Amino acid sequence: MKIQSYGITDVGKKRSTNQDAIYTDDHLGLYVVADGMGGHSGGDIASKMAIESIANTIKEFSSLKEDECHDALEEAVKKANDDIFQYAKKNEEMKGMGTTVVLLLFKNNNLFIANVGDSRCYLYKAGGIYQVTRDNSLIQEKINMGIYGRLEAAEDKMKNVLVRAVGHEGDVKVDLYHFQFSPDDLFLLCSDGLHGMMTDEEIAQVIEKGEKQQLSLQGITEELIRLGNERGGKDNISAVLVKHIF
Repeated sequence: MKIQSYGITDVGKKRSTNQDAIYTDDHLGLYVVADGMGGHSGGDIASKMAIESIANTIKEFSSLKEDECHDALEEAVKKANDDIFQYAKKNEEMKGMGTTVVLLLFKNNNLFIANVGDSRCYLYKAGGIYQVTRDNSLIQEKINMGIYGRLEAAEDKMKNVLVRAVGHEGDVKVDLYHFQFSPDDLFLLCSDGLHGMMTDEEIAQVIEKGEKQQLSLQGITEELIRLGNERGGKDNISAVLVKHIF
């Protein structure tokens, strides 16, 4: 088995700084996207702190057994949460800083996912795309309550309001997922700078076209970023594609 990946983070068309951060490690089987928030430089500090803290924690647990992975991922995200929260307490100008986090950890034939916020993990297979994670956002809460569907939600002015973020409070609830994947399943991690500019179907079309043209993961990722910018690039845009080849 072999893992291939490629990731890009781009400032977009409207922002002067990039508060997104990504991490890819094919040897470790760990992939992370973080989308920071906060005044001054709080957002970019939070996302970078989360990436570094999570990677360091998972490296410490490199010999994990499969039944230990969920606990390790939760511990890694909670450790990052505490690092950021304590940093903000010591630096008053960083008050309110935080970040989304979505991460994948491959272990043999199993995939473990942790998520906080509205950065997403998608699974692409057989021409279809499936959102694996669920957003921790006010919009998703309204969808859960049946107030409206996803098409109507896309027009809501409050669609970027999060109900959970890493580092914003002293503790954080982490959503955890686990499943066995199939040969050539393709996973996409992305910030809302991408999925906020393109529909799921449009993202799937880019991947499908790229695979038919036998583009590399780099080529497909670059096309996703290009289209996100072409559609307006209103936010920083990050995308990581990961494929586990048997």
